[in-house]
Amino acid sequence: MSVRRRAVALVLAVVLAAPWLAGAQTPPDDAVLTRLDNGLTVIVRENRVAPVVAIALLVRMGSRWETADNAGISNFTHAVMVKGTTKRSGGEIADFVAGLGGKISAAGEVDYSGIQGTALARFWRELLDVTAELALSPALAAGEVDRERDWLLSRLQRRRDNAPARAFDEFYATLYGGHPYALPNLGTREALARIDHAAIVRWYRAFYRPDRMTLAVSGQVSRAEVLAEARRLFGGLPAAAPRPEPPIAPPQASGRRLVVEQPAQQTQILVGGLAPSLDQPDHAVVKVLSTILGGGMAGRLFAELRDKSALAYTAASYYDPVHEPGALVLYLGTAPENAARAEQALLAEVRKIRDVAVSDEELARAKGYLLGRYAMDRRTNERLAWYLAFYEVEGVSRDYPERYRRQVEAVTAADVQRAARTYLGTLSSVVLGPR
Repeated sequence: MSVRRRAVALVLAVVLAAPWLAGAQTPPDDAVLTRLDNGLTVIVRENRVAPVVAIALLVRMGSRWETADNAGISNFTHAVMVKGTTKRSGGEIADFVAGLGGKISAAGEVDYSGIQGTALARFWRELLDVTAELALSPALAAGEVDRERDWLLSRLQRRRDNAPARAFDEFYATLYGGHPYALPNLGTREALARIDHAAIVRWYRAFYRPDRMTLAVSGQVSRAEVLAEARRLFGGLPAAAPRPEPPIAPPQASGRRLVVEQPAQQTQILVGGLAPSLDQPDHAVVKVLSTILGGGMAGRLFAELRDKSALAYTAASYYDPVHEPGALVLYLGTAPENAARAEQALLAEVRKIRDVAVSDEELARAKGYLLGRYAMDRRTNERLAWYLAFYEVEGVSRDYPERYRRQVEAVTAADVQRAARTYLGTLSSVVLGPR
């Protein structure tokens, strides 16, 4: 989620050997953070359980800093970066990392971009070295820009032809309006046509600076050795004075309903509203609200609209953590002939959770499901490295994981009802399907 909130397999990753893994939420408490003299942040967590190592190098660079004129440039930049460095081609790097028993990938996201890789623990130096090579000396060859643009345009067309993917894109554009979160990670056809080699180089240089970068390493490694190697590889980057982030005007709920005609076997129905950002107190409350509505087979949407009423093939709720205001999205995939009834039934579930307090049993079940998934998502070094870097680039405090767990446990039925009235009070919606 991603990472991004585009929940129906909409993660836009540029992959060398395997998909970018978007993640959940909790870095562990035993990680050690060090800031190099040039401002780069290094976080190392020793984990002796498994003989593997994972690296996440995340940069504050993504859709949040883009405009309609250059939408998708962060992802475009990484598509070009992984095509090779000044030392090796992309194919040579992929073969090299495969020889380490691992994989490596790069992508541009909403609040961050970067490189993530895994390998057998005994090859941690080699994995860190190739990560630094991709990050610090990409070839950014002019000849690759047009080739990658063509590839990205084909991806963009496939997204538009895919009904669920397009429905989510239309929904976020409708919900966020002029806010950068309305922009698709992949960009638009018009923006991709404008982005040239010079723009790619400028964007890379503007964001790949030590004060914007966080390197996280988790696995069977020595903290002291990893830190020494990180200093050797990244310490020579010149320090740059942090630039103030220009404020972004918050999105305004419009309550708009958009109908999009597209030939498809199913009708996609999305209903939702603006929600808290990652560091706001209501984040945990809305996570519980989302879980009650769409948390697995016990969620209300699945139980009521799919199992009991047979009005939907797919029923779910999504709420992803982001730096700016988030989105609580309720999603149905239904037969076109059932679309009108399914939409009304979905709105009835929204009214119900706004008007009637949830039971203690349902609340406890939702908390258990949410915190259980929360713990399960923290089991691998690959996830843990991502969490460590993600929380740092998002700027939340080091105690966030434990604070979040306590906040979830403290949520009451009254909190859930208040959140439903607040964040599902003004609803935006998209219905996409055949006439």
